[in-house]
Amino acid sequence: MADHVAQTSARRPRASSEAGGGQPLGRTPPHSIEAEEYLLSCCLLDGNDTIARCLESKLAPKAFYVHANRIIYEKLCEIYQTRPPVDLAVLAEELKTQRLLDDIGGYAYLTQISGRIPTTAQAQYFIEKVRELYLLRELIAVSTGVVENCFNYQGGLEEFIDKIELDIFKVTQDRISDGAKSMKDPMREAMAVIHKMMMKKGELTGVSSGFKDLDALTFGFQKQEMIVLAARPSMGKTSLALNIAEAAAMPKKGEGVATLVFSLEMSAAQLALRMLCARAKVNMKLLRDGLLSKNGEEQQRLVQAADEFSKSQLFIDDSSHLTIMELRAKARRLYTRLPNKLGMIIVDYLQLLSPTDSQSPREQQVAEMSRGLKALAKELDVPVLVLSQLNRSSEKENRTPKLSDLRESGSIEQDADVVLMLARPKDADEKFQVAADSAELIVAKQRNGPVGDLKLTFLRDITRFENYTP
Repeated sequence: MADHVAQTSARRPRASSEAGGGQPLGRTPPHSIEAEEYLLSCCLLDGNDTIARCLESKLAPKAFYVHANRIIYEKLCEIYQTRPPVDLAVLAEELKTQRLLDDIGGYAYLTQISGRIPTTAQAQYFIEKVRELYLLRELIAVSTGVVENCFNYQGGLEEFIDKIELDIFKVTQDRISDGAKSMKDPMREAMAVIHKMMMKKGELTGVSSGFKDLDALTFGFQKQEMIVLAARPSMGKTSLALNIAEAAAMPKKGEGVATLVFSLEMSAAQLALRMLCARAKVNMKLLRDGLLSKNGEEQQRLVQAADEFSKSQLFIDDSSHLTIMELRAKARRLYTRLPNKLGMIIVDYLQLLSPTDSQSPREQQVAEMSRGLKALAKELDVPVLVLSQLNRSSEKENRTPKLSDLRESGSIEQDADVVLMLARPKDADEKFQVAADSAELIVAKQRNGPVGDLKLTFLRDITRFENYTP
């Protein structure tokens, strides 16, 4: 039966005019009238199951090339959602009531498609076939527009390429936005979150940081949030970020999430070594000095930790000189490649991103990067943890850091949903400006929750932060 389904059809669409956009170079866009009719036949045979599968696959009415089939599918979905069950008589009456029956070819066309197939066994195949050909038509439309825009190119190559990638990404992910939305769907999502909070009774609703006091304030890092972790150099920003990445990808309880780390400062090998020693709790200095026994307990812990990391969904991109456009493109590619999608992105660190326009003022450059990372969090529906430098004001004045100390741009403070600041305790030794045995983590801003201070224990020998113990 599937052999009868062709990717293109030489016949004119029946009982309607063609749909699906223009025809580049005079060629007929990819489509299959048979696949559309077979799918509609499955819907009429068992509407409750087949239409539910269509909706789960995000098959929109515009995916149907034939205008008549599009009207029929749209009406079937409407009946399914408002007045089930779905059957031929109800469909015909609804089309007649709305004066659409003649537009689709009358009772004769409905009877024809309803008898096209005897079973729904191949329904999923026809869903995928109709969706596949629709996406091909959309890609042709986008690509034709890209060619036209290339001929009319007037400068700004990075922005131009980013827009092209975004357009193609929207097609392949079937995430074309309808613009302004009614409050119906957002309210349903909000109530789902509230229900989740009430059922879990204080448990996390986002990605765990691995630190109980921080999770108690934030309930985990939430989707679409941009979280800024700021500190002066050598305060342990990277160590804390790596500990969070480990907790996200390899939590002590439950399933981990795929986590992508962009390291613009250190190589992937350096980060791997730090994470390995931190998880295995092995002194890195003793390891470097060759003072660990080859077959001792530390060796076994390192091997076990390496095996755990190898099996985790933790990814590191150590490309240098990345622009915000390139970073977003890389994140999108990994997002589409992973079966379970991304769960978290970490960027180490903001000020090391390369500007798109090196001639613009530094404040504008950082503002562009900050806006781009916030847009990425919303686009991929994941929390994005961004490391940032603080200026020297708090250091010079010997005080606790505050939001205005974020370096080089006020837009970081504006764009961030959560701002965390890592600082040395006031009673710490001031001789060296490095991380102390304990650290203060200040939640200086949180759009949807409280602010406050908490303490973390820092194990310098293994560069690992842990929950504070006096």
